Amino acid sequence: MPGDTAAGPVARTAAGRTTTRVRALTLTAAAVAASLVAAPAQATTDSPPRTGFEQTNGVRWTTQPEEQDFLTAVDRSSSRVSMTRFGTTKQGRPLQLVRIGTHPTPNKVLLVCSQHGDEPAGREACLTTVRDLAYARDSRTRRFLDRTTVLVVPTANPDGRAADTRGNSDGVDINRDHLALRTAEGRALAKLVRDQHPDLVYDLHEYGATPPYYDKDLFDLWPRNLNTHEAVHDEAKTLSEAYVRPAAQRAGHSTGTYGIWTDPETGEPVKQVAGDGQERILRNMSGIKHGVGLLIESRVDPLTDAEKADEALNNRRRVTSQLDALGGLFGYADQRRGAVEAATGRARLAGYATAGPVYVGGADNDAPEPAEVIQTPPCGYRLTAAQYAEVGDELALHGVRVRRDAEGVLVPLRQSLRALVPLLVDERGPYHLTAGKPETQC
Repeated sequence: MPGDTAAGPVARTAAGRTTTRVRALTLTAAAVAASLVAAPAQATTDSPPRTGFEQTNGVRWTTQPEEQDFLTAVDRSSSRVSMTRFGTTKQGRPLQLVRIGTHPTPNKVLLVCSQHGDEPAGREACLTTVRDLAYARDSRTRRFLDRTTVLVVPTANPDGRAADTRGNSDGVDINRDHLALRTAEGRALAKLVRDQHPDLVYDLHEYGATPPYYDKDLFDLWPRNLNTHEAVHDEAKTLSEAYVRPAAQRAGHSTGTYGIWTDPETGEPVKQVAGDGQERILRNMSGIKHGVGLLIESRVDPLTDAEKADEALNNRRRVTSQLDALGGLFGYADQRRGAVEAATGRARLAGYATAGPVYVGGADNDAPEPAEVIQTPPCGYRLTAAQYAEVGDELALHGVRVRRDAEGVLVPLRQSLRALVPLLVDERGPYHLTAGKPETQC
């Protein structure tokens, strides 16, 4: 049950590279990552709340009523935590945001858990992380929360989780709806990203292995979309290569690049089966919107005969691997806050440039075809009244600015989300919402 699937070419080393800087950061990150939520935090009370998964030692997953009781208990018992409802599913279930921190900060980390309802391990890791951050009293975690706000969406697809299905109640994969925003879940998440401007977006999934070519304990992947600013792209690779993977490896988990089959003997790439640059996936949309995004995928299939014989053992390994990777994420957020702020700041300002191509295809490991590059984009796109009535809400949810004038509605490119505009309203965009008229006189 892969969380981010799309056929693609064999991986190539195009825009990505492992540098001396990244290797050096791997060494210095270890102590930081190990000290932040690498183990259940010491609590301020003798009996902190426990998830249904913990209470049964992994025999079953936490039910939604248990999730509500758990989060309510954490919210009530910790001054660091606040919980709000930021949306509602078609079946009426709440989409909830948990905010953890001692006071508002400019540095924000967003965890999006269980976009696919049949991939529960990341959700369990998110729930216990909320509790552990809320109750921790060690000085390093307190300092971390003084400087960082952690935002958690524990269940991004509650209807799918209730039904144990990948899609939502309409059968729609919400991780293919971060451009069109046709689902309640996709719309709510877009509004959340627009309003919160998270610096880091960490998306937790699970996958089904294909031994011996594709069977690591954990895979991850950064935004491959070519409209991701170079500084943000490089930070996302640093997050993967110098923090998340080393943290997981120190805990005994094997790691690799999501979507890439490798030769079991040489480790060389064989083919790419997933993980392309399409903009409708959260991992890529995060990069387009100037956030350091990372997809993480834990292996569903049992690793050993013992796990085959004991489903709870396999379940615990899946959740533990996600928790160990989260230690790397928080180590990165703590140690590289300045670099992240600089990268995302540069990216948000770069959109006001009036030159430079926009890509409607390709990826960081897949050079675009000439037809997939808008070399000289127009200064904006004209929408008719009917077009704007159809897509205006979606543009607003994304945070795209429009300008009304005597001729109607203009969507200018000169704005922070410059590269997103053609993906939404240029007929060359593979998932465009409408075909605006290119405007050369803005």
